[in-house]
Amino acid sequence: MANGSRQAAWEFFGAELKRRREEAGFTQVELGTRVFVSGGYIGQFEQAIRKPQGDVAQRIDETLQTDGIFERLCTQLIDDHRYAAYFARAAELETRATSICEFAPALVPGLLQVPAYARAVTLAMNPFALDEFIDEKVAGRVERGRIFKEVTRPLYWVILHENVLRVPVGGPAVMAEQLEHIVRLTRARTVVVQVLPYSAGGYAVMTGDLRLMEFDDAPPTAYTEAVYSGSLLDDPAVVKRAQRAYDLLRADALPREASLALIESAAEGFRRCASST
Repeated sequence: MANGSRQAAWEFFGAELKRRREEAGFTQVELGTRVFVSGGYIGQFEQAIRKPQGDVAQRIDETLQTDGIFERLCTQLIDDHRYAAYFARAAELETRATSICEFAPALVPGLLQVPAYARAVTLAMNPFALDEFIDEKVAGRVERGRIFKEVTRPLYWVILHENVLRVPVGGPAVMAEQLEHIVRLTRARTVVVQVLPYSAGGYAVMTGDLRLMEFDDAPPTAYTEAVYSGSLLDDPAVVKRAQRAYDLLRADALPREASLALIESAAEGFRRCASST
């Protein structure tokens, strides 16, 4: 389903939820209490600010006695199978974010991946998958990168651990193409990139993948990811701790010009290696 169609389904979910809630005589707070979320969450579902989750939709159906309509909307219209279930909500939110700050300890973030790099990563994680599956996942990652071509693109600040520049994902030619793409985006002032060098020590290893997102019409959110799992965090105290962790990483990272020089050097090394084979 195209982004526009998913957004329309999301908005339909919100409008239908508001209609059914009001018919049942519940306030947002009252419905939220019954389905174990805040009234503010219900409001954000109704305004299509947050993507509805299947378990919440199921409880809404039970409370409003709507014969499973909201759960079906989530499953059939809103869920995007190009992304892992644990990441789908974060993918939707990044299209609405005004600011994204990201730390990548091992791989180039999906928003910056070129097709060849995305394919290499997807194949490595899914060695027995069919071509159709691989193609769908790669297409999803490449489409996410188009956010930088939008007039309303978010401010994007990424910290790459030096690991990201050194591990030859997909081979030297793919790495050269990927790093050169990051250089182009940086020189075009589309993104801000810093590199956290090996000399920064072990703090980054303990932090793991981290993304912070800010919005015009919703509270900030943090997203963390591990192997085959991810967590979207919106508790204000937890988000504040995540922001402090990111600030510490940024303090230890190389300045922007030094970071760019290191990325360019790594790209040149991979390019030379690719041309000699």
